[in-house]
Amino acid sequence: MPADELNLGVLLFIPYREMERRVLDALSEGGFDDLTQAQARLVARIGPDGSRLTDLAAQAQVTKQTAGVLVDQLVRAGYLRREPDPSDGRARLLRLSDKGARAVEVANQAAGQVESEWLAHLGPRRSTALRGALEELRKITDPYR
Repeated sequence: MPADELNLGVLLFIPYREMERRVLDALSEGGFDDLTQAQARLVARIGPDGSRLTDLAAQAQVTKQTAGVLVDQLVRAGYLRREPDPSDGRARLLRLSDKGARAVEVANQAAGQVESEWLAHLGPRRSTALRGALEELRKITDPYR
C-alpha cells in the first residue's frame, strides 16, 4: 500500500465518525443534550426485548464495570430502566424508557438522513456495491450478527 493511501479500517472509520457526530448533534438539538458519546453507544445497543449488562459490555467492548457505570447514569437520567429478566429471576434486563425510545427515534432519523445523503452522493450502483461489500465483511467481522 502506498504511504499516502489510507487503510480500509481508517476509510471505514471516517464516515462512521461523521455519522456519529451528526447523530449526537441531532440528539442535542432534540433536547437530549445530556447524552455522552459513550452513553449513546450503549443506548443504541439495547435490544427490542431488553439487554443484559454483560451483553451490552461485550458488544460495546468495554468492561462490565464501565458498562455498569454508564447504565447507572442512563437509568438516573431516565433513558433506561431495569426490570427482572423473565428467563432468569436473578438477572435484570435493561430496557429503553419512553425518553430513551424518543432519543433512539431522533438518532435513527438523523442516521437515515446521513445515509440518504451518502446514497445520493454515491449513486445507486456504487451504493449497492458498497452495501454488498460491507455485508460480506460483516460475515467475518461481526460476532453479534
